[in-house]
Amino acid sequence: MSTDVLYVLAIVGVALVFDFINGFHDSANSIATVVSTRVLSPGVAVVWAAVFNVAAAFVVGTAVARTIGKGLIEPSIVDPDLILSALLGAIIWNLVTWYFGLPSSSSHALIGGLGGAAIAKAGVAALLLDGWVKPILFILVSPLLGMVLALTLTVSLSWLLRHARPGPMDRVFRRLQLVSAALYSLSHGANDAQKTMGIIVGLLVSTQALFLGRSGWLGHLYVPNADRIPLWVEMAAYSAIGLGTAMGGWRIVKTMGTRITRLRPFGGFCAETAGGISILIASQLGVPVSTTHTITGAIVGVGAAQRISAVRWGVATRIVWAWALTIPMSAALAAVSYLVLRT
Repeated sequence: MSTDVLYVLAIVGVALVFDFINGFHDSANSIATVVSTRVLSPGVAVVWAAVFNVAAAFVVGTAVARTIGKGLIEPSIVDPDLILSALLGAIIWNLVTWYFGLPSSSSHALIGGLGGAAIAKAGVAALLLDGWVKPILFILVSPLLGMVLALTLTVSLSWLLRHARPGPMDRVFRRLQLVSAALYSLSHGANDAQKTMGIIVGLLVSTQALFLGRSGWLGHLYVPNADRIPLWVEMAAYSAIGLGTAMGGWRIVKTMGTRITRLRPFGGFCAETAGGISILIASQLGVPVSTTHTITGAIVGVGAAQRISAVRWGVATRIVWAWALTIPMSAALAAVSYLVLRT
């Protein structure tokens, strides 16, 4: 087996490591509300979330993967060094924000890494600017949509159930939150795992000559274009993100589940349902959104429905700063990584 083939296989492995870290980092998105309301213990919650992360493989398409694979940077400049640099920039930024307990966006870390590596190789002209419009726009749209849906759902259900006794209502929503947590985890797997699929497919398309005419399992690495995602890539990406979610990122769970606002099962149900619906809408549109941004906006919406002072705006502001820094910081890390790899 040639050195070039081994290098490509190693980068596929790094992509799956990123996917694992994505699940590990973003497990808080899936379980913070259901853990903070004490509907599930942390151990059971991560398994619940991981199962539905993987289940997304059977119910959601691959529009987001195609956006990542061919919609953000000029395909002709893609090579293994560029892909590896993008992954390194995203992984380093994810680990830094995980260490400080900040729920930053793995999605934006990855697209920032792609952009930074592409600029380091070929300048700003390497970016397909039209492809960046929706991902950049949804930095604002996804948390706002999550917030508005959660606020609307909270207010509507509160009015409809205004005569219900708190005890029985709490018990009902403890059960319903299992459904809403499953919905959110499904949407999380659907959007985030596809980003890794897009990276792997972009890599394999750029190195297709290495695998053309190969027999055995190496033949499955021949991918002529990014229009179709091979089944093995889908299953590998969903499995990696599910395993990462199962390992859990407890530092961020605390920030998401308790520091933004206090949640009860009713609020947890509203936040998870609103967040899940928002992310599924984006996935159908092929937009690689931040699941972190979306669920944070939904949690803020639930808190604001109670009273504005119920939201700890200082914590929310710190999170927003992490969001604002994610794309430029991961881009810078990826650019440095590319320059180092090319020396």
